[in-house]
Amino acid sequence: MASNPIGKCCTVGVKHEGTAVGEFKTMAGVRTYFSYPEDKSTENAVLIFTDIMGVDLVNVHLIADQFAACGYFVVIPDLFDGKPCPLNPPEGFDLMGWIATDMPHVPAVDPIIEATIKEMRGSLGVKRIGGVGYCFGGKYVCRFLKEGKLDAGYTAHPSLVDAEEVEGVTKPLSISAAETDAIFPAPKRRETEDILEKLSVPYQINLFSDVEHGFAVRADISKPRIKFAKEQAFYQAVTWFEEYVKKAST
Repeated sequence: MASNPIGKCCTVGVKHEGTAVGEFKTMAGVRTYFSYPEDKSTENAVLIFTDIMGVDLVNVHLIADQFAACGYFVVIPDLFDGKPCPLNPPEGFDLMGWIATDMPHVPAVDPIIEATIKEMRGSLGVKRIGGVGYCFGGKYVCRFLKEGKLDAGYTAHPSLVDAEEVEGVTKPLSISAAETDAIFPAPKRRETEDILEKLSVPYQINLFSDVEHGFAVRADISKPRIKFAKEQAFYQAVTWFEEYVKKAST
């Protein structure tokens, strides 16, 4: 496995403040968050696969709106069927029980993503898609970095990724990693790098000091170094997509 399973560090973090400007609609039978660029173009899109906090955490809405402000049409499907893990669960919360009963697995998630991509490339007029995966979502960026699916991918502090899923990547992949991360620790980063360097696709792995697992979504932005790392991780994704989504479409 190229990253470890979900753990307690996947559930903690800071809820951010801000007013989201996107909207929820139903697409392919799934509740989905949409955020549009100023010109309303859907040609270049970002498809976000969330961490286990799911589609209703305001943090991911604000990230989606940031991508939209950079000129991308953004889509976030609910991969958890309305039953995400709570942020900072109360004492006594049974994380292992939630994983066993409520956390979706590949047979449930893959069809949602397939249907979402089909709608995006069909009725919504999307020509190229950059996939973004945080924690849980990183697995699905790797799974769908293939011809006709995602055109480029970015993941921050991925979890649950099998080595075979990294080996199957055929499109450019960028990764943001945290210095302190039991889910994607140094040995797993090196394993991932060893796999990617044998492939013929562009790849990038950035390591950020002073941060822990989850920093790209749930960082304590009152702390300057952590805020800097979160912002730079976002810019890393935007720069990647400028090269491998927008430029590639011209």
